[in-house]
Amino acid sequence: MAEPKQLSKEAHERLTAELEDLTTRGRIDIARKIETARELGDLSENGDYHAAKEEQGKMEGRIMHLESMLEDAVIVEAASATDEVATGNVVEIRYEGDTDTEKYLIGSIEERRPGVTVMSPGSPLGGALLGAKVGQTVSYEAPGGALSVEIVSIEV
Repeated sequence: MAEPKQLSKEAHERLTAELEDLTTRGRIDIARKIETARELGDLSENGDYHAAKEEQGKMEGRIMHLESMLEDAVIVEAASATDEVATGNVVEIRYEGDTDTEKYLIGSIEERRPGVTVMSPGSPLGGALLGAKVGQTVSYEAPGGALSVEIVSIEV
């Protein structure tokens, strides 16, 4: 069984609205496209028909994904403080021995924001960062061995 997805209230509402749109307007629109393409004749050589059926398949895949995600979703309160890393925070880290920093949003890919890479709180690094404070160094086990990162900043 899959682990429940942690979503902010805003992301849950956005995904619920997307699901509603796809299961109503989206299905009606694609049915019209398929019907229009069928009227063009021979389906074996009908590019419009095949394109519409492919679009329908992708849309139905997204619907199934959204239904599955929303069925098990856990709505988490957005982090309101920046004293320690929590789901929903953007955390800036520096790998041990490196001078460059990297920023990550700790949460679900559905929480994505422009310019910030999303990191699952269930990943080795994401799990190690949860509860850490600015200035603290945390270690985690990566496929190539243990790595350490310093928390540079935490943003809401």
